[in-house]
Amino acid sequence: MEIFYSFAGLLVGFIVGLTGIGGGALMTPILIMVFGIPPIVAVSTDLLYASITKCGGMMSYAKQKLVDWRVAMVLLAGSIPGSLITLRFMSGLEDLGQVEQLINLMLGVSLILTSIAVFLRDKIRNVTANRALVSGVPLTGLTILIGLFLGGMVTLSSVGAGALGTALLIVFYPRMPMAMIIGTDLVHAVVLTGVAAVGHYQMDNVNFELLQFLLIGGIPGALAGSYLGTRLSPNIMQPIMGALLLIIGLRFMVA
Repeated sequence: MEIFYSFAGLLVGFIVGLTGIGGGALMTPILIMVFGIPPIVAVSTDLLYASITKCGGMMSYAKQKLVDWRVAMVLLAGSIPGSLITLRFMSGLEDLGQVEQLINLMLGVSLILTSIAVFLRDKIRNVTANRALVSGVPLTGLTILIGLFLGGMVTLSSVGAGALGTALLIVFYPRMPMAMIIGTDLVHAVVLTGVAAVGHYQMDNVNFELLQFLLIGGIPGALAGSYLGTRLSPNIMQPIMGALLLIIGLRFMVA
């Protein structure tokens, strides 16, 4: 069975490297639907997997000065409290035996929202180009609320820190270069998923043996995907990924 975990890590890592989409959105459903991993364990382990595998990309963008640290910190000012509140809430539901139903529901919601973000990302970019919807203090407050929303969603489902976070930054920071949006989102995602993973670890939900085999495949897969991704148009893969995430999301909603 271990080799299949590594193959899943390789496949998801390759897709993430190729498209920049699908870490939690693909890995968590695969662990639940293909391998029968309990939802709480799948989410918890994938959060740590995501935090580790995104570190390389984060450091690369930071080295190139493609991170808006102020925006990243404002996002974290909302997402970390959101994650901690959600962890507390999940702990109570776990004691009542109801947490897995909530995770499945939130997986469906977050996957559908992520698929919409994937489909509409370029259109959103074109519509909002150079047109700030809000600015100043209201924008700071709104960014904190966005972080709060992402913190809760990512902690519950492990989905949303990537494509959905990027889409929200495009909407509210239209003058920010795309490369800086990606770099800023990566910093936020690494810290958020790391904090959420630590919280899940304290609830004894992280499977480190499973994580080890996922990383064995995931790291080289991401490197290979990144190499090939520079040679393929994203217009080829993004619609496919959007459709796949929508189908999986609907599957969780009706389960």
